[in-house]
Amino acid sequence: MTTRTLGRSGIEVGAIGMGCWAIGGPFWSPQGEPFGWGTVDDAESIRTVHRAIDLGVTLFDTASNYGAGHSERVLGRAVAGRRERVVIASKFGHTFDEPRQLATGVDSSVEYLVSCLDGILDRLGTDYLDLYQLHLNDLPLQTALTMVDALEHEVDRGRIRAYGWSTDDPAKAAAFADAAPHCTAIQHDQSVLHDNTAMIAVCESRGLASLARGPLAMGLLTGKYHGDRAALGADDVRTLSPEWLPWFDAGRAVPAWAERVDQLRQQLTADGRTLAQGALSWLLARSPVIIPIPGARTEAQAEENFTTLKLAPM
Repeated sequence: MTTRTLGRSGIEVGAIGMGCWAIGGPFWSPQGEPFGWGTVDDAESIRTVHRAIDLGVTLFDTASNYGAGHSERVLGRAVAGRRERVVIASKFGHTFDEPRQLATGVDSSVEYLVSCLDGILDRLGTDYLDLYQLHLNDLPLQTALTMVDALEHEVDRGRIRAYGWSTDDPAKAAAFADAAPHCTAIQHDQSVLHDNTAMIAVCESRGLASLARGPLAMGLLTGKYHGDRAALGADDVRTLSPEWLPWFDAGRAVPAWAERVDQLRQQLTADGRTLAQGALSWLLARSPVIIPIPGARTEAQAEENFTTLKLAPM
């Protein structure tokens, strides 16, 4: 219940990891659309990482573009002096302008794979990354396969220990894993509201870790955004309504999805669990390959989410 294996890598990690998108703070599209989760306090973010470690979290998942690089800088400060105790995952593929906090596009070239890793290691203050993930969900398979040799070379150099792909397409994930010796994880949307059974089957059959992105449905499964509660701020990505974010519309919980959460509430809060703890426990019970990576940006959120590691199985 408390630890899991990170796929083929054999690396042992806490059974729940911490997603670090939110601690990156605000960043924006060139058109002024928010891609972050709102304003953050870096000191509080560092305390949150420390509390997560105290509660048994060892895997921290970030990306080069979260906060236009700021998430990695804060995480690097938080784990300074503790690097050997943690497993760090980051991602490449999105380009950004760090000084202006702007997302600028995508780059699927092998050259960017290498240069992005240079920047990641610098921002984190480390000389190796445990897991390097392709961050372009819809990239054509053949383009992804052109990266395998370069990723294997980075493994040989010791700059990464393993790699994976953040994609929701089971067929592409399977083909990539079959062609890539050190592919160890697939990150994909997975929650009690969206059970990607085909992707879980791919991970189980190939010895991959399933990193459950969005395990709390972008916060909907905390129960904090129901009914007439205030809309989220203008600097929060949940004010957008892209296809990949069905739970919120213009910063408010979609009523049909909020109703579905309420229908599940009794089962998920059994034995004194909070709604979030129940949702995370369900994922842990769903498959031994699943490692949920809920975000946290306050010590209170870390306390609630990661105390799940101490609870009896559902």
